[in-house]
Amino acid sequence: MKNKLFNFKHLKGDLFGGITAGIVALPLALAFGVSSGLGPSAGLYGAIFVGFFAALFGGTNTQISGPTAPMTAVSMVVIAGIVAAFDGDVSKALPAILTVFLLAGIMQIGLGFIGLGKYIKYIPYPVVSGFMTAIGVIILVTQILPSVGYYPKEDVEFVNEFKPYAEEIILENILKDEAGEGILVLEDFKETVSRAKNITASQILKESQTLAAKEASGVLGTLKVLPKALSNINWLELILALGTIIIIYGFKRITTAVPSTLVALLVMSGIATGFKLNYRPIEEIPSGLPLPNLEIFTNFNIGSISPYIFTALTLALLGAIDSLLTSVVADNMTKTKHKPNKELIGQGIGNSIAALFGGIPGAGATIRTVVNINAGGKTRLSGMVAAILLLIILLALGPIASQIPAAVLAGILITVGIGVMDYKGLKAIPYMPKPEVVIMLVVLVLSSVWNLVYAVGIGLIIASLMFMKKIGDLTADRSSIESFDRSKAWPDEVNLSKNLKNEVFIKHIRGPLFFGSTSYFQQLVKQIPNTASIIIIRMGRMQYIDQSGLYAMEDVLVDLTKQGKKILLVNIIEQPRYMLERIDIIPDLVPEDQIFDSFDESLVWVKENAVSINRAQ
Repeated sequence: MKNKLFNFKHLKGDLFGGITAGIVALPLALAFGVSSGLGPSAGLYGAIFVGFFAALFGGTNTQISGPTAPMTAVSMVVIAGIVAAFDGDVSKALPAILTVFLLAGIMQIGLGFIGLGKYIKYIPYPVVSGFMTAIGVIILVTQILPSVGYYPKEDVEFVNEFKPYAEEIILENILKDEAGEGILVLEDFKETVSRAKNITASQILKESQTLAAKEASGVLGTLKVLPKALSNINWLELILALGTIIIIYGFKRITTAVPSTLVALLVMSGIATGFKLNYRPIEEIPSGLPLPNLEIFTNFNIGSISPYIFTALTLALLGAIDSLLTSVVADNMTKTKHKPNKELIGQGIGNSIAALFGGIPGAGATIRTVVNINAGGKTRLSGMVAAILLLIILLALGPIASQIPAAVLAGILITVGIGVMDYKGLKAIPYMPKPEVVIMLVVLVLSSVWNLVYAVGIGLIIASLMFMKKIGDLTADRSSIESFDRSKAWPDEVNLSKNLKNEVFIKHIRGPLFFGSTSYFQQLVKQIPNTASIIIIRMGRMQYIDQSGLYAMEDVLVDLTKQGKKILLVNIIEQPRYMLERIDIIPDLVPEDQIFDSFDESLVWVKENAVSINRAQ
């Protein structure tokens, strides 16, 4: 059956699935946009463009894509860092931010073209588990401040603490500007003094607010200012947030046919606006069609994005993992098979286009995909319908959506943070192997309080090292290093004559010979008795040898050859033989007539040559 781009056979199901998924996506898109730091419109733009183009070009028919908790958490780090570098001015920082997002999308396309999709499954579960739980912790903790109505930039007492430092930064910037202009003179600093006199109180206040916001950002920053927040609670904002949380969890007990997040959004927003409460609304959502941000190209500066190249790659990889995990869920529900590399290309195209229009990055969203499938979605049309619905809502209801209380979105995000944590992994801690627990906790703690990108990298390194250590130990444990001993002999070795017991040394290699197990192989020379003149190395269970293992074997064989030992290689598998021939171990150290397909063939050679060897000695 040919794979058609569109299949209108399931149009009714796709319409219902897409509309339902779009309704579920609306409050989350707004909330993720606010959480990212770029505002609700960025979340909507991300949901629209990523959702539409990932569905159009992706490899999972029923996938619904858009901003997700993990992608938003990493985006938040990127946005905060770049905004701080631009003295807290989001509008000036926006081109650099979107350039990083665009780069992440292009990288994702590249990952699809090089076929990385099939390798995502090799990322260890403890790393994914620790990361997902950390995402939940970050979202949950960072939403405490807006849920109680506390905004550090608006706390006069807190902001005033940073005024001396703000003045220092402004003066440093003046000196840097003068140095760049070539007018910095050490004699009297006349120009410096002149410019310093023009510094206004509003400039100092703005810089102080930027520093205050930076100090209170992230999990550690939130915990630092939490005492101040709890002593300055805005009870109306707190009630709106708590009401949202109660409705989200409570309405699920009544029915799951209607998305509880949407019900909470409508009910609490309706109460706030209907009673004309003095609440804090979200940022205004621009009306009209989104327009591309051409400053990405006109104001391109490699210096402003170079520190974030690795972060862009992390976004690309995280989006790949997030999307492909959702694809697996979709496959299980629909009994179909997704195309991983095509999915990565589709996600990359969606994220690239979203970046051009000012949207935050996204990925395949599990909950929205499940909702789509359950509502009847069968083909890629459902994902496109969901995106088009959000575009219609943006165009028709943008001004109304701008009246949504910020505390309501904070309440929605708190439930998202609670839901995204990996409780399965947390519950398994008492039963998991200790090394895996260590990996999970390291990633969890470092991601929560330090840096998401570095935490995942460190987790992967630790996991890789532990895996190599374990495989090396297993290889050593399963590999027999002994001269002939009937109690340890393999079944076909029992016929070896007792007369040859002291003259023959047998080495079993079971498992790959790689850099994690070479030290055990190098012990071979030390353990060979002086009476042994024939060394039989059985390689039928050695499936793979890397460069480290190859050179370790070469060193051992060179030493044995110098001692006058005869080396027999038995049942060499294709890959190891190819490697041994590449550096001339075969035939320079081990001639072809000393290589055998079976142990019985090697015994014939031993019986023919052992006596003559003894006489020669």
